Amino acid sequence: MSGLAPSKEKLLRLAHVARRYYLEDWKQIDIARELGGVPSPGEPDAGEARELGVVHITVYEPDHGLTMAKIAGAISEAVDAAEGGIQSMLDDAAMAVMTLNGGSAVPLWNTWLDGLQEEAPEGEEIDVAGLKAIFAKALEELEDMSGAKVGDKTMMDALIPASEAVAAYTGDSADELFDAAAQAAAQGAEATKQYVSKFGRAKSYGTKTIGTPDAGAVSMSWFFQGLARE
Repeated sequence: MSGLAPSKEKLLRLAHVARRYYLEDWKQIDIARELGGVPSPGEPDAGEARELGVVHITVYEPDHGLTMAKIAGAISEAVDAAEGGIQSMLDDAAMAVMTLNGGSAVPLWNTWLDGLQEEAPEGEEIDVAGLKAIFAKALEELEDMSGAKVGDKTMMDALIPASEAVAAYTGDSADELFDAAAQAAAQGAEATKQYVSKFGRAKSYGTKTIGTPDAGAVSMSWFFQGLARE
């Protein structure tokens, strides 16, 4: 391999291909078609992905709480170390999360954070209109990747209502916007108690998951609670 550091675009491509191949059981030909290329024999980009730390041979789904502790720590460290504007800070946070070794929450949060930075301003200030734009873009990116909807008992049960609350807000106060989003996220997470899990390991438990809130939705709700308290 070249001694040059891989670009962000290359790392994201490798992560996408690896996620499709290792976690979602896509066939090589289907991955190639999605990316507009021709399938090659063997594991697609696997050697390079492993060398760059995108893929680890030991695949496991750790406890969600441990994974979220890693994600929260990575985001916090990236924010504290940020020297640029809002877009640079969010980009650093997304990259920090992407490099973590953890469960399915890692690519989901990476995708969402990367979506936030795509519409974020380069400077250090953002108004309500800007906040509405970045949360709308982030939701769009994660919906394309996740495929989960409200009622599927995932983090989307908190994120979608929160994002809709942000979009529906008509005032000019960021504090009020985050309060509305936090309330919607909390209600969405609470509602997951009545749902049957349709994604991830919990899917195998069927109706036994009724009565317990989804961990991913609760984590996303707490994130918005944190934004509302800042």
